[in-house]
Amino acid sequence: VLGGHEGPVSCLCFSPVHSILASVSWDRTVRLWDMLNSWQVKETLPLTSDGLAVTYRPDGQELAVATLNGEVSFWNPQTATQTGSVSGRHDLETGRKETDKITAKQSAKGKSFTSLCYSADGESVLAGGQSKFVCIYNVKEQMLMKKFEISCNLSFDAMEEFLDRRKMTEFGSLALVDEGAGDGEGVNISLPGVRKGDMSSRHFKPEIRVSSLRFSPTGRSWAATTTEGLLVYSLDGSLVFDPYDLDMDVTPASIRKQLRLQEWAPAIVLAFRLNEKALKQEVLEKVPHEQIPVVCSSLPEIYVEKLLGFVAASLEKSGHLQFYMTWAQSLLMLHGQNLKNRSGAILPTLQALQKSIQRHFDNLSKLCDFNMYNIRYAVALSKQRGVKRTAKEEEEEEEEEDEEMSENMSVASIEEAELML
Repeated sequence: VLGGHEGPVSCLCFSPVHSILASVSWDRTVRLWDMLNSWQVKETLPLTSDGLAVTYRPDGQELAVATLNGEVSFWNPQTATQTGSVSGRHDLETGRKETDKITAKQSAKGKSFTSLCYSADGESVLAGGQSKFVCIYNVKEQMLMKKFEISCNLSFDAMEEFLDRRKMTEFGSLALVDEGAGDGEGVNISLPGVRKGDMSSRHFKPEIRVSSLRFSPTGRSWAATTTEGLLVYSLDGSLVFDPYDLDMDVTPASIRKQLRLQEWAPAIVLAFRLNEKALKQEVLEKVPHEQIPVVCSSLPEIYVEKLLGFVAASLEKSGHLQFYMTWAQSLLMLHGQNLKNRSGAILPTLQALQKSIQRHFDNLSKLCDFNMYNIRYAVALSKQRGVKRTAKEEEEEEEEEDEEMSENMSVASIEEAELML
């Protein structure tokens, strides 16, 4: 048992590189415990308010502490000195509950962060607590980088800064009045000291809260446990599940069953209804090359546009150039008139397709021109080597040329003499 705090301990965190435990308490201190040698307090860091959360940087060289006054302070655990702080009370932007007798601005003075987490590189810290917002701060610059609104569900309490005027009276909010559960008979007001009555009659409306935050090891996503559930925010678009016309029979198993039965068009339709990128690519690339025009002709019009957009995106990155070019050609040839009628709506898709094709054309045309010039040079060189002459033949040809030149000169001199005569 480690004793020393004079108030409740609100959070604990082990150092990732040393055998040191950091504990933060309501007694306005952070204590660093040596867990290997003495099990005693190594350092005590004084805070300006009650401590609520503490976390180590991944390299163990910095400590972040959230306090009740809405601040996040940064400490060097080696020297026990404060390196910076961020005032996040104005970033919380709390709302007004229906039973609050004060405004949201006054209520925000009692709000604070209750969970902290460093990013994988240690340059940013994630903070969340008694608010619908989660904030990311840059540690070095000590400024807000981005703020995420985790919920817009108005069934939760304190979601809006101002209460609905229709629920306000001259005496205050209607939520402060207990209307009871009877049929218009009202409710009996309990007298002071009375222990009997219906203790189960109550009205409860949950308030949005962030109880925990964690970054992924790669730093490309983070998760938050909130009143509404577990939320995951990511930079990877593949984690987003956005189905189209989803039904109970639209599953990966049913799609692969259609592939085994060689029902290509139904498999493509089901894959685009499920809208999983990897599954759509798997289905398209299993369609035989010679069956592509047949499959394109049997697709519904609504899936033609979706397939054309997927082909345009895949053509830019895939190495199956001829395969996806065949898909694009078949779709444009067989459904060209319908696509032309909706050219304004699908203009981004057509531009993406043209961009992909033009990029491949530019890359391949340079390579093909270079190869053609090399082939021509090799052919010309081979012809010259095939008619290579010996040195004796070259000497005989040079002598014959000299004789011809002397004869021509003698003939020319005779003609000039005749002209002079």
